[in-house]
Amino acid sequence: MANSAGRPGELPARGKRADAQRNQQTLLTAAAAVFVTSGVDAPIREIAARAGVGMGTIYRHFPTRADLVVAVYRHQVEACAEAGPSLLAGADSPLVALRQWVDLFVDFLVTKHGLANAMQSDTSGFDALHAYFLDRLVPVCAQLLDAAVDADEIRAGTQAYELMRGIGNLCIGHDSDQRYDPRRLVELLLKGLAGN
Repeated sequence: MANSAGRPGELPARGKRADAQRNQQTLLTAAAAVFVTSGVDAPIREIAARAGVGMGTIYRHFPTRADLVVAVYRHQVEACAEAGPSLLAGADSPLVALRQWVDLFVDFLVTKHGLANAMQSDTSGFDALHAYFLDRLVPVCAQLLDAAVDADEIRAGTQAYELMRGIGNLCIGHDSDQRYDPRRLVELLLKGLAGN
C-alpha cells in the first residue's frame, strides 16, 4: 500500500534531498571562504579540501567555474539578506546590528570581485544577478538604517542604496593592493553616520 504522499520510498528521497542540500550549502560556504583568501580563480582542489569533498563532487554540481561563482554569489546574497533581521533581533542596539551586517556585506563584496571575469561575456546573466542583489539586500539595509535612526543612533537621511554603493566603492582595489584595508574606511563611514 502506498503512503499518503503517493509512492513508497518517497519519504527517504526527501531526506536525501535535504542531506544533499546541506552538503551543497557546506560546499558553497567553503568556496566563499576560499574566494575571500585566494580569489575566484582559486584551484578547485583547494575548495574541495576546505569542503571535505572530492573534486568530482564540485564538478557534478557546478560543471564550470562560472556556475560555481554564480552559486556562491547567490548563496552569499541570501545569507546576507537573512542575517539582517536576525542581527537586528539579537544585537545590543540597531547600530551594532548595522555594523555587524556591514561587516558581512564587506565579506560578500570581497568575494564577489572577479565575478564579471568569471562570467566573461554573459552580461545578461551578470545584470540579472545585480538586480537580484539589489532586490534582496537594499530592503535589508534600509530596515537596519531605519531602526538605527528610530533609536537616535544615526542621523536620518542616508539611503540604503547610497550606503551600499559607498561601501562597495570603498572595497574596490583591495584585491590588487594588500596594503589597502577597506574595513578601516568603512568603519570611518559608519562613524560619520553616527556623528562620532
